Amino acid sequence: MSSRPFLVHLVWILALVAVLSLAAFGMAALAETGPAVTVTVDGQTAEVHSARPDVAALLADLGLTLRPEDRLLPTPDTRLTEGLRITIDRARPGLVEADGQLHAVYTRAQTVAGLIAMAGVPLAENDEVWLDGALVEHSALLPPLVRNDRLMRPDGLLRYDRGRPWQGHDPVPVRVSIRRAVSLTVDDGSVPYTIFTTAETIGEALQEAELTLYLGDRVQPPLGSRVSAGMRVQIERSTPVLVTADGRTTHTRTRGQTVGAALMDLGIFVTGRDSVEPALDRAISPEEAIRVVRVTQVTLVEREAIPFESISVPDDELEIDTRRLAQEGRNGEFRRRWQVTSEDGVEAERTLLDEWVAAEPVTRMTAYGRKIVLRELETPEGPVTYWRKVRMYAVSYSPIRSGTPRSAPWYGRTRIGLTMRQGIVAVDPKLIPLRTYVYIPNYGRAIAGDTGGGVIGKLIDLGYADDDYVAWHQWTDVYFLAPVPPRSSIMWVLPNYPPPDFPRRR
Repeated sequence: MSSRPFLVHLVWILALVAVLSLAAFGMAALAETGPAVTVTVDGQTAEVHSARPDVAALLADLGLTLRPEDRLLPTPDTRLTEGLRITIDRARPGLVEADGQLHAVYTRAQTVAGLIAMAGVPLAENDEVWLDGALVEHSALLPPLVRNDRLMRPDGLLRYDRGRPWQGHDPVPVRVSIRRAVSLTVDDGSVPYTIFTTAETIGEALQEAELTLYLGDRVQPPLGSRVSAGMRVQIERSTPVLVTADGRTTHTRTRGQTVGAALMDLGIFVTGRDSVEPALDRAISPEEAIRVVRVTQVTLVEREAIPFESISVPDDELEIDTRRLAQEGRNGEFRRRWQVTSEDGVEAERTLLDEWVAAEPVTRMTAYGRKIVLRELETPEGPVTYWRKVRMYAVSYSPIRSGTPRSAPWYGRTRIGLTMRQGIVAVDPKLIPLRTYVYIPNYGRAIAGDTGGGVIGKLIDLGYADDDYVAWHQWTDVYFLAPVPPRSSIMWVLPNYPPPDFPRRR
């Protein structure tokens, strides 16, 4: 294959490169040979040389296309001369959103209000203005026309595209939104007044107006209602009150005009005999103290036991010293009926209505035996016949131990005139009549012939002479020997003395 076509193409390429290089050199030479002109675009300045005849031609060479809103000094037909200063202030693009429409505009305004005016949109004093999503004042400044950060290199130095400082950084566009304020008439119980708001709901509008609302206040339309122009908002104010009822004291608010209406508004109902202070028809005043006293009346029946009595009755068919229950005792009942008035659960008054015996008591009757049965007892001295056996506490004494001085005429004499010796015992004559014969095991047969101040009930004092004295301190059986004394002298019910644990209690 021949290499001639390849060589032909190579020649043509080299020729084209040479032509382009000569053209570029010629243009550079031409640029460097014209007058020096200073060009400033949006505050960015560069010095250029141009052999063009006027400003318009130079701007065309620099690729700067102007809009009608841009400002150029001097005029486009100004001839280029050495040291000429050309200044260009470009208009920034902006969007104004208002009343559901978008208005595109180019402007050199420095403030938000100026931008809106350039768009031909009317702006009221209370309208809200949002600049790029942030709420701002009408007089707020627009952001810088250009962003210097777009010209910064990573090392912090300015970066120029193709040698021109303004290239690559066009004016920053801005977006402005207008929220129209509408008027609301607020009737707060005095002279109605007007507020302007951009809020969506009644509650937000009142909050923006720094209007204080309390939990008991009533707002019509409700706080969640959407705002519309010319709307009238009615506020029915509540009054602070201090209410004490049902054991609780609450500081709250009410729209009621009287005490009764206030209680109904708070869901506190007064019934029956309940008392209220102040009176229900009294007009409410701020910080009014209201007290509800719950009054109740109940009828109570009080029961009181009537204790039964206990008696002993004789039973001639029952052996002596035995008992049986003849009739069970039962308490009676006495009743009183009261009317009790309580205030807040605390009894305040009690009135007796009537009283009566609802049930009579039943007497408890215990039968004691009066039947005499003769029995025999075998003793070392021979058999004896007895009619009663009593467990008694026995002690002993002798003349010298009786406390009677030897010089006394009755020294060594007993109550019935006998000389003290073994076989004479001192007794309580109510239980064992004097001259009654008894038998005591380990002591023997004896006669009740003496008494003593300490010999009471079932206590027996066994007598001895001074030379044969034996000390006794024990419980023992005492047999009452026949013959049986007259029934009128018999103590049918024995006393409970001394007690079973004698002498430990003595």
